[in-house]
Amino acid sequence: MQRIDHIINGEVVVGSSGRVNAVFNPATGLQTKEVALAAVDEVDAAVAAAQAAYDGWRSMSIARRTKLMFEFRNLVVAAQEELAELLTSEHGKVFSDSLGEIQRGIENIEFACDIADHLKGSVNEQASTGIDVTTVRRPLGVVAGITPFNFPAMIPLWMAPNAVAAGNTFVLKPSERDPSVPRRIVELFHEAGFPPGVVNLVNGDKVAVDRLLEHPDVKAVSFVGSTPIAKYVYETGTSHGKRIQALGGAKNHMVVLPDADIDLAADAAVSAAYGSAGERCMAISVVAAVGEVADPLIDAIKLRMEKLVIGDGMDPASEMGPLVTREHRDRVAGYIDSARRQGATIVVDGNEMAFEGAGFFLGTSLIDRVTTDMDCYRDEIFGPVLSIVRCASYTEAVKLISDNRWGNGTAIFTRDGGAARRFQEDADAGMVGINVPVPVPVGYHSFGGWKSSLFGDIAMYGPEGVRFYTRPKVITTRWPDPATSTVNLGFPTND
Repeated sequence: MQRIDHIINGEVVVGSSGRVNAVFNPATGLQTKEVALAAVDEVDAAVAAAQAAYDGWRSMSIARRTKLMFEFRNLVVAAQEELAELLTSEHGKVFSDSLGEIQRGIENIEFACDIADHLKGSVNEQASTGIDVTTVRRPLGVVAGITPFNFPAMIPLWMAPNAVAAGNTFVLKPSERDPSVPRRIVELFHEAGFPPGVVNLVNGDKVAVDRLLEHPDVKAVSFVGSTPIAKYVYETGTSHGKRIQALGGAKNHMVVLPDADIDLAADAAVSAAYGSAGERCMAISVVAAVGEVADPLIDAIKLRMEKLVIGDGMDPASEMGPLVTREHRDRVAGYIDSARRQGATIVVDGNEMAFEGAGFFLGTSLIDRVTTDMDCYRDEIFGPVLSIVRCASYTEAVKLISDNRWGNGTAIFTRDGGAARRFQEDADAGMVGINVPVPVPVGYHSFGGWKSSLFGDIAMYGPEGVRFYTRPKVITTRWPDPATSTVNLGFPTND
């Protein structure tokens, strides 16, 4: 049984807590590894290593930090397939999805490679007579990232590159469900030449999370996960004086207007709802079908679902893999029966699809005539379940989005430019797609929702990420009038 331990100060540290978590291959249902869960003293050791490395790292030239980041980028590019295979073996998503995740992470490394430009300050000469005012951005110190199971490569790469490029040192606490890819990423930081202690890894559960949130030497924490835990992280961390960005859950709506291209909208709905088995915070979980578009759209979605190949993520024929754990698979399956009891129409029941072996597979589900009081609408399911809410008008569809407690992402499908332009203003969400179902920003913009999808006021990665991991210092300078200087500067005198 392979064991995954911590990496602290550039060295593998064998977990001493006596607690471990089983790691499974979701396609087979078999345990393949175990991961050590950190005790408080192991978290303290990681923070101490990061603190000890901080002064030397922040004093290193931007040119040197940039060169190391380029080397790290090149190593990740070279290791893409290795990382994707590890990812699929522990998360279950198909290999092409895993490879795409790695590539989106690389975008964020490349953004961090331009840190010299992102850290430029500003200067006003002669703000007042003889006075110059300069603003510079300085790192915070030791910062931490707490990342979820659903994107074990991409989300650590949302955080660590910007954080360390800006001069901070970093402690990563990844999900204990699929820990191998985060571990490999930290190894690649060290292979690239980053000094010991700049990037550290502690595996763990609530014990590790709570210690990072309370530790006096941790200045900031980035988190991605469910809304209840995001709220807990935000409230606990800020009560201990930390800067916190905590991204929570979502219930993303895709509005389809009567003039939409049905084939385009159906393709988008299937890929956005069932890709990565729906285990994405930007997955489409509700289609708001406006007017007479509902019936032909449902028919088109159902037709595509029938052709969807579900299987082991390493099988090139597979288009959707298993869910991450048996418990999560069973929880998601329960929403189909709940919707039926509450009066919805089950167009496709994923529970009726049979699979060989003990993997954590579940078929895709499509539920029609969903209302806002049903469990399948109110809860974040995080699985391959798509709900259809029939709306009489554009206004009613937009109100659904506004009334929902989450505001992560949303999309509209229409041929009408005026309607699209109005939607991007009306939609009460942080990220909006126009004929794009999953509007995840590219690496040089920033990712963040509204309402209960984001706790804190600074979004993730991109320009907002640099702002989160730095703080401004304003320097006001007055120099004597050169004409009165005691140094001979060659100015004319009155003699």
